[in-house]
Amino acid sequence: MSIRTERLSSVIKKDLGQILQRNYQPSGVFITVTQVRMTDDLSIAKVYLSVFSPNREVKSIYKYIDDHQDEIRYELASKIKNQVRRIPELLFYEDDTAEYVNRIENLFEKVRKERKENNKDEE
Repeated sequence: MSIRTERLSSVIKKDLGQILQRNYQPSGVFITVTQVRMTDDLSIAKVYLSVFSPNREVKSIYKYIDDHQDEIRYELASKIKNQVRRIPELLFYEDDTAEYVNRIENLFEKVRKERKENNKDEE
């Protein structure tokens, strides 16, 4: 990624985070923009979201955000219009890195337990 692409990604991440938390975050839910990846021509922004919602269906929150994508893009445009010629299309994705980290941690824990059991058997 070029410096311009990275800079625009960070600006969009910050501004989208504010927009989503202020206007599209239901009560009792916490939405975080974890990452924004821009295409080289700056026409598409892939936005990765992490949603913390105890006692609520996460998929319905992503659907709500997708349904209001045009409004979110319009609000973003009002914030970054002086920095870009064209407002990028926003594509929202679920950020599953926390899930991935938990899965890896569980695998490491399993290996540790197996090593302890094998060491006990050798003694």
